[in-house]
Amino acid sequence: MGVRAWTRGSAAVAGAALLAGVASGPASGAEQWRPRPGTLYISDIRLGDGIGWYAAPVQRGWGQEHACLDDWSVQPPEVNVWHRDFTTSETASAQQKVVVFATEAEAIAFADAARLNFADCPRRQNEPGTTATGHDHGAVDVEEGATLQGMYTFDADAQERPHMNYLWGVGRDGDTVTLVNWWSYWGDPPVQAWKNILRTGVNKLY
Repeated sequence: MGVRAWTRGSAAVAGAALLAGVASGPASGAEQWRPRPGTLYISDIRLGDGIGWYAAPVQRGWGQEHACLDDWSVQPPEVNVWHRDFTTSETASAQQKVVVFATEAEAIAFADAARLNFADCPRRQNEPGTTATGHDHGAVDVEEGATLQGMYTFDADAQERPHMNYLWGVGRDGDTVTLVNWWSYWGDPPVQAWKNILRTGVNKLY
């Protein structure tokens, strides 16, 4: 597992360029909605800590933007994109996003851009008193491939909950990309367990 505080600034530029190309493609226009791919069930979120998870139904659209997605410089496609939010009663949250593209080339570009965006996220954390460290948790062998990245932040000025951990999974099956993300202010990130969940999420697409 590699650790980095930030990646080269060119990562953000390359990611924005790739995403701009994706967003302007056919999937962002008037294309008809295709059948929704398979998504994670609540029962798939198993971390071995005994904490119960809850989830709203799968919904159309990109959904709420969370850490490292709220400053993505382009709009996601308007059609053939779904999301599902997962949460515990207090300590952790997660989300799956699924995007189906018109071509496999667009899906490849989107997945690559997502990875660059997540890798560059620690560099973009510029809140006073907050330090951020990025983590590359490696690849997951499933379909056309998946990777897991993460970030740890510490807010020296926070009166409570100064620590935050994030895991960002990016996986692809053909023309479809899924992002499987987790974040919590409690405990260490469940890297191996989330890799298994990411693998399940990709396998369930088709």
